[in-house]
Amino acid sequence: MFPKLFHCRITSALYKILNQRGGELGEVGIKWEINLSRQGEDWFSTPDLIFINYENLPIECLQDENYPIAPELVINIMPGERSFRELVEDAIAYLEAGVQRVWLVDYQARSITVFYDDSRPRNYTGEMQLRDRLFEGLELTPEQLFQQAKLPKL
Repeated sequence: MFPKLFHCRITSALYKILNQRGGELGEVGIKWEINLSRQGEDWFSTPDLIFINYENLPIECLQDENYPIAPELVINIMPGERSFRELVEDAIAYLEAGVQRVWLVDYQARSITVFYDDSRPRNYTGEMQLRDRLFEGLELTPEQLFQQAKLPKL
């Protein structure tokens, strides 16, 4: 299944937001395949967006290839071709592989669920402020994201 309009709008809005806040800190990638380990096996995954801090981005990784190191942030947007349960299982696997944050953005529920490497997941809705030490100065609410993406209230 290919992304539809709302999925594309959220991807675009998140890319702009992350580039504004973290563009000087690292690389924001859209559908950049990453190569991690999952249960001892190579795992190739293509999240909707990733963020990689420049400190962890060796020059040799700036080739037209998949990224071989865990990014700091992985974002997947729902609904899509995968179920919420499958995305949660992937979020746990990302964290086990060294990813520090996983965001599941659900535009039907108008929420962002954040999985942390050092604490329990947290669900953000409405005007709840999502702040993260990965992006100093980032103050984002789900409602701001969905408004910037020009999504109608369902």
